[in-house]
Amino acid sequence: MSRIGNKAVEIPDKVKVNIGNDGAVAVEGPKGKLRWTLPREIKATVEDNRISVVRGAETRSVKALHGLARSLVNNMVQGVSTGFTKDLIIEGVGFKAAVQGKNLNLSLGFSHPILFPIPDGITVAVAENTKINISGIDKKVVGQVAADIRRYYPPEPYKGKGVRYAGEVIRRKEGKTVQ
Repeated sequence: MSRIGNKAVEIPDKVKVNIGNDGAVAVEGPKGKLRWTLPREIKATVEDNRISVVRGAETRSVKALHGLARSLVNNMVQGVSTGFTKDLIIEGVGFKAAVQGKNLNLSLGFSHPILFPIPDGITVAVAENTKINISGIDKKVVGQVAADIRRYYPPEPYKGKGVRYAGEVIRRKEGKTVQ
C-alpha cells in the first residue's frame, strides 16, 4: 500500500489541470506549462480541486510507480504555481561566476573559463560573484543544472574550495603535520 500515492494533490487557485484518456497530464499555471504522461497502469482523476491517483493492478512494480506518479504530479502543480530554486555557493580565492547572455561563465581556478549553457526554462542569477541562484518550474531540470554546475569543481575536504549547495556541510580533513 502506497501511503504517498493515496494522498490527494491539492490544486491551488490559478492552476489548471487537464488529464487525457491516454494518461497525459497537462498542468498550466502562472509560471508556465508542464506536460507528462502517466505510466500505463496508473490513472488520475480531477475532482473538486484535488487530483487523485489510483493504480490498476497490485503488482510490485505498479505499487512502486503509484507513489512516484503522485509525487511527479504534485511537483508539476507546485512548479507552475510557485516554482523551484537551488542555491550554489562558490568558495575559493579567485573563484567567481557571471551570467553572459545564455551562458554561465565560471572561473574555478583552471587555465580556462568554463562556459555552461543555460537550458531553456531555467533562470540563473549570480549575486556577489560567488552565489548562484538557479530557478525554474521543472524540479528535475533545476536539480540537474545545479548538479552539473557543482560537478565542475566539487568541494574538496582539505581547504573547502569548490562549488557546493547552500547549506551543504563539507566534512573537513586535517592536513599533514610537521613532526
